[in-house]
Amino acid sequence: MIRKLSAEDREEVLAMLGKEPARNLFFISDVENFGFDQHFQELWGDFGAEGTLTAVLLRYESGYLPYAQGPFDAAGFAEIMLRDPHMEMLSGSSEFVELFFPFLEFRKRKQMFFAELKEVNRESAAAPGDAVIRRAELEDVEAVCSLTDIIEEFEVNPERSRSSLRRALETGTGRTYLVEREGKVIATASTTAENSMSAMVISVATHPDYRGQGLASGVVSALCSELNTEGKSLCLFYDNPKAASIYKRIGFRDIGDWTMNYR
Repeated sequence: MIRKLSAEDREEVLAMLGKEPARNLFFISDVENFGFDQHFQELWGDFGAEGTLTAVLLRYESGYLPYAQGPFDAAGFAEIMLRDPHMEMLSGSSEFVELFFPFLEFRKRKQMFFAELKEVNRESAAAPGDAVIRRAELEDVEAVCSLTDIIEEFEVNPERSRSSLRRALETGTGRTYLVEREGKVIATASTTAENSMSAMVISVATHPDYRGQGLASGVVSALCSELNTEGKSLCLFYDNPKAASIYKRIGFRDIGDWTMNYR
């Protein structure tokens, strides 16, 4: 049986998700930070024959994320997504996402590797000596997004990227580090889905005119070092081998894969 989840289900939901905290980073963060009664977030649960929660489906804005600990009603979850005219993406571990393909069609699929960092290798992540790395403030949102707007690899919706970054900074669910030169942001890295145990590194970007100078390594290292001192582990997705070499020098290690499917 599938039903919409509420605050009364919080303990059961977190107990299930906590069995795989790295894989369920987004779920845990969104439940901890936003609960069950937000216009931009909804959760549904699939309860088995004995009434035990066996799978969950999260909607955050126009994206959906499934997780299960056994067989679940993929057709029922797919029906929820099909009723949403604003649904744009389904993401998650490949073993779950592929079960939706008989019911949903997508225009684009992106396969990513999933990596985790528990301790920063600071000796391998130093930025150039003249690079001033600092944490972003709310007034930096436009300058940061002006850089990410021009990065070819990113799926950018300019309005959404600005609102998402602003919300993360305002709510403390994410933070951003940056490097500036000549009055513009030339390198940046952010976190998202910060929770009591972990966070995910996203939007690592260097302006094309400044690549090859170690700026990305320096920004990511500074960002991760701050979170490490707070006792949190870091995760990220990647599909670029060159970028992976940067992350692995800093200390990231592969722990799985992830699939992003766009309608």
